[in-house]
Amino acid sequence: MRQRIVTALVAAALLWSGAARAEGEQAGDFDYYVLALSWSPTWCALEGAARGSPQCDRPLGWVLHGLWPQYETGWPSYCHGAERDPSRSRTAAMADIMGTDGAAWYQWKKHGRCSGLSAERYFDTARAAYARIARPEVFRRLDRDVKLPAAVVEEAFLKANPGLEADEITVTCKAARIEEVRICLTRDLAPRRCGADVIRDCTLDAALFEAID
Repeated sequence: MRQRIVTALVAAALLWSGAARAEGEQAGDFDYYVLALSWSPTWCALEGAARGSPQCDRPLGWVLHGLWPQYETGWPSYCHGAERDPSRSRTAAMADIMGTDGAAWYQWKKHGRCSGLSAERYFDTARAAYARIARPEVFRRLDRDVKLPAAVVEEAFLKANPGLEADEITVTCKAARIEEVRICLTRDLAPRRCGADVIRDCTLDAALFEAID
């Protein structure tokens, strides 16, 4: 009898904790940011073109995927907060660096509200973070697709951003392609060491890097 009671209590606790997680964390409770830069040709090849995204009709390179509040381990998402959602004009104003207004809206819902900032301040902060990181010009000058070690992409960013350290940046791959560069930043947007769950560099020696059309 006791065993059945214990089992029932454990099951109830698990259900309750799952529901609590599903509701999202409290906005403003995080340790640092991850600035995620997506290589647009990769996203378009794997997802965007099939969706008919207008992002893929533009000759874009590194676009701002998002500015993500992060814990030392893990991250919050879909947070509770009192801030109002951005207007359509506000998300549209981010399309120049985020690809589309839809991408900006999605990033606000999933990550931006977790910052505890108003939508206006969050997007201003995201734009400021994007502007602080130099995107290596060499990638925009590629006139053909190439295969290269993912480490070459990281080295190019380190060279273009003096003061940025190897443990403050990571490169990700998807479907054997260069996918993203992620840079860890303090709340004041200064580079800082990434958490252990963020520093997971792509180790491919011949990752496809598509040229900008």
